[in-house]
Amino acid sequence: MSVPIPGKSSWPELVGVLGTLAATAIAHDRPDVAVEVLPPGAPIIPDYNPTRVRVFLDNNGIVAKTPVIG
Repeated sequence: MSVPIPGKSSWPELVGVLGTLAATAIAHDRPDVAVEVLPPGAPIIPDYNPTRVRVFLDNNGIVAKTPVIG
């Protein structure tokens, strides 16, 4: 069984930031998680994954909501 690495689990400060910069910041903070950058309307499966952070973008490539672990 793997033990999660303690660290940030949400990044509210990245709302309004360019998606590529947000993904880089999250990967820097938590190298143990996969970052998924999703454009508007992208199909998503509503599952929980403790090793993933989803970054939801608006039509301009800007982070639209707080990225969180899951």
